[in-house]
Amino acid sequence: MNKLREFCIVAATSLLTVSCIKVNFNDELGGGGSTTNPDDPNQSRVLVGSYERDIALTGGVYTIKGYVYFAPGTKLSIPAGTILKSDVSQKGAVIIERGARIEALGTAAQPIIFTSGKPVGQRTRGDWGGIILLGNAPTNRPLSPAPLIEGGVDRRYGGTVANDNSGTMRYVRIEWAGIAAEPGSEINGLTMGGVGSGTTLEYIQVSYGNDDAFEFFGGNVNAKYLVSYAASDDDLDFDFGYTGKIQYAVVHRRPEIADAGDAGNGVEADNDGTGSSATPNTKPTLSNITWIGPNGDPNTNSQINFANRWRRAVNFQVHNSIMMGFPKGGLVLESAATANSYMSGVSMFKNNLVHALNNPYNTASGAEAVLTAAQLRTKAETEGNITYATASEIMLEAPFNWDAPNYLPKAGSPALSGASFAGMDPFFTTVTFRGALGTTNWLNTWTSFTPQTNVY
Repeated sequence: MNKLREFCIVAATSLLTVSCIKVNFNDELGGGGSTTNPDDPNQSRVLVGSYERDIALTGGVYTIKGYVYFAPGTKLSIPAGTILKSDVSQKGAVIIERGARIEALGTAAQPIIFTSGKPVGQRTRGDWGGIILLGNAPTNRPLSPAPLIEGGVDRRYGGTVANDNSGTMRYVRIEWAGIAAEPGSEINGLTMGGVGSGTTLEYIQVSYGNDDAFEFFGGNVNAKYLVSYAASDDDLDFDFGYTGKIQYAVVHRRPEIADAGDAGNGVEADNDGTGSSATPNTKPTLSNITWIGPNGDPNTNSQINFANRWRRAVNFQVHNSIMMGFPKGGLVLESAATANSYMSGVSMFKNNLVHALNNPYNTASGAEAVLTAAQLRTKAETEGNITYATASEIMLEAPFNWDAPNYLPKAGSPALSGASFAGMDPFFTTVTFRGALGTTNWLNTWTSFTPQTNVY
């Protein structure tokens, strides 16, 4: 994500209209969200335009045609097993506005699937937009006016309601998403703006996205059981005052896939695009994450970057996690403010297993004036982190099998023990293992690593 786009959400309203271009892929029923659609999508099997009433889908297969909006006060309900494909020519996106809700309630046996409308063998990254959730939770952006979410959808986000509820997404797959309204203003797999802690996000996989997999613009929504697979840009992107918590997530980079114009990281995070001290300060708290890089695969794209890139005055906490196989760095701190927060204990990096092909610890862009890479490593290794020369020493079953990965620890793996939850929020389930999985594979049945060949 190009953080220089920040100027377009803090400028005056008139400038916003000029700078953040809205892309209208429809020429019927208000693809820009200006016309209410009176039709019943259970009859037409099409979601299109703007809905100002509750929509309860009955299941089966639907087409998303252009930008589809759910206005404040409405609810979109989607039952288990539903498949929603994007129209091929009028690329779709689903936008849940502030005050609206989505109730997408899949199951492990019958996940809800948002995917490309193209046939088997012809699907590609960027075949459609993605899903956007907007809420009234705090960000560190002004509220007069509130910022516009990126992607050209012309809707605002953020407010003062920390426990705001944008609904539930459980057992959901989002495939082949990601389109750009303009350079640096994209719809990601799942884009969240000011989403509050009343929202439930569990068991969500984003695969083959054309930009970021999960992007959080402010808000404090929490999540468990996330999977980012084969993303082009960043897997977890935090910005504008996000302060939520995430436990159990897998980030898996395919070696041949990356954004041509922006380096892809397992995490990219900023307080904002200028590195200001605006509050609330961006501070995600993460535990039991497994970040998997290409580990020297000969097809590795040169744009695949770091496991964790904490930059521009950001704060963070990372506990009980694994990073392995990234080509250019593991834990990377950028900016003096970011480094000072880590040195003071505001930011934490504890009880993690760390491997990278180069620079498992590094500092840059002003952080090196606060502590060197060697000092960062020393501090990390005194706080329960273990550094490995090779990824194989972490002993996961098959993390580098790109089409059929297995992230479970082998018998005797250091990942099976060593976790600590001392002082952590009760949101986090106390377990003994480090990384996303212990002895139970929660990815079974509902995820897919071969969406190109899936018949929908």
